[in-house]
Amino acid sequence: QVQLVESGGGLVQPGGSLRLSCAASESIASITAMSWYRQAPGEQRELVATITSSGTTSYADSMKGRFTISRDNAKNTVYLQMNSLKPEDTAVYYCNARALRIPSLRIQDYWGQGTQVTVSS
Repeated sequence: QVQLVESGGGLVQPGGSLRLSCAASESIASITAMSWYRQAPGEQRELVATITSSGTTSYADSMKGRFTISRDNAKNTVYLQMNSLKPEDTAVYYCNARALRIPSLRIQDYWGQGTQVTVSS
């Protein structure tokens, strides 16, 4: 079982910045992909950003240019740097780990419990 712990959420003013952290219990170099999702009240959970074990990143269109996903393998941590925050970014942000296990070839998903981000003046 991969344990994921998110931190860094809180209250920030529109236009401000925030950095979320996700600490994993095992080396993230062995995890196929790490992602950030978010879910606003009454809405479906949506993918925000993904980074693969090889370092390839991808973003949802609404976040492209404002958000940056990165990782620090030495610290077993993935980050989400959020700039130019808008009120519509308000949501619970979740860390996700997807692992392809060798040699069984089973794909396993793990989730953190989420961290609240509120953008308001």
